[in-house]
Amino acid sequence: MKTIIKFTVITITFLMLLASQLNAQQNVELLTVKEQQTVIDSIASKLNANYVFPEVAKKMSSSIASKLENGNYKSILDPQEFASTLTADLQAISNDKHLRVSFAPDRIAEQQQTVTAEDSIAYLNRYINSMKRNNFGFKEVKIMAGNIGYLDLRSFSNVEYAGETAVSAMNFLSNADAIIIDLRNNGGGSPAMIQLITSYLFESAPVHLNNFYWRPSDQNSQTWTLPHVSGTRSPDTPVYVLTSGRTFSAAEEFSYNLKHLERATLVGETTGGGAHPGGSVVATDRFMVWVPTGRAINPITNTNWEGTGVSPHIKTTAADALDIAYMKALELLIKNNKEKELQAFYEWPLAELNLKTNPVTLDAKDLKAFAGIYGPRIVTYENGKLFYQRGSGTKYELLPYSNNEFMLKGLDSFRIRFLAEGNTITALQGLYDNGRTDKNAKRKN
Repeated sequence: MKTIIKFTVITITFLMLLASQLNAQQNVELLTVKEQQTVIDSIASKLNANYVFPEVAKKMSSSIASKLENGNYKSILDPQEFASTLTADLQAISNDKHLRVSFAPDRIAEQQQTVTAEDSIAYLNRYINSMKRNNFGFKEVKIMAGNIGYLDLRSFSNVEYAGETAVSAMNFLSNADAIIIDLRNNGGGSPAMIQLITSYLFESAPVHLNNFYWRPSDQNSQTWTLPHVSGTRSPDTPVYVLTSGRTFSAAEEFSYNLKHLERATLVGETTGGGAHPGGSVVATDRFMVWVPTGRAINPITNTNWEGTGVSPHIKTTAADALDIAYMKALELLIKNNKEKELQAFYEWPLAELNLKTNPVTLDAKDLKAFAGIYGPRIVTYENGKLFYQRGSGTKYELLPYSNNEFMLKGLDSFRIRFLAEGNTITALQGLYDNGRTDKNAKRKN
């Protein structure tokens, strides 16, 4: 009996201490059983009315209600912990990674205080400005060596606000010989942005991208590429899409669509596995729930990527995906172009990539054989390394990318090839990124 009383006192003391710490650290009102009941009742109501699979909604609602009744949540005082626990319990039944509960009193209050037209405009402007600060998800757009276009896209933002940025990005990439679209850090967004960006990768004839079933209205919808876009399309340009385990939702749809339309090569990791669109709804004055209300039905596969993710054509780590896609793009362009000048243009960055992924090591004897004076050019062997200098100019370390070819560390536009007759080095050939070459004979000792 004394043991039980002692344990109870310790438990109560611990809970009081925890409550004190939570109040001090987070400055939030702790949960009560009554609030837990209200939250669970509201979430259950919204799931039963809107969740894409009615039978699963009933199971989830019944489960969290039973856990509340059995006291499973009684010791959870922290609202954030309660939201995380509910999310885990709901996902344990549904396996739906979109479905989640969040503790968001500030966001809810902001929405509820938006009453007048002026309030609505101010709220909308804050939303737009927030997206602007992230450039609507268009993190980086550039042309890499070999005329390979690169787009680092972090979200598929609302076309109404991000459309101009998307159009600018896709037109910037329109002269590229291949395009890499990086979705490794993209968590999803708007299907309309998928439609817009994808339209630049096809001709003007409409292409069927996806179908959706919506439970609240019990209706189906379709998405097709747009018959008109501003600027230039790139229907014949090779496309590579980079994926990771963080690639989710709309980013997965974009990848899945292009994969099954055979329009892109996917490189990286299998994606997160969320194919049920929906949105956040207010459950109470402090809690929200993201309710999946629809499901994607691809017109080619008649299914989607829910729970399985989108598997890439070329599986590799997310960290290596860009280098591998870049390499594959260059190799394809070399294969498809027979002009020596173009092949040399694509081989230039490919050599650097090969050096990065498969470094070449030469022994001291081989390196010393290259040392010497070649007209105004001097090659020296120092402390196990080879160096190049033209006259009194900058001295560069030489990095081998074949048995007789070297890059200059810190200088991208010039490389060196050593020429030999038999086993004797006879000349140094300068290689330039524009295809030009020159040559200097090695001075005889």
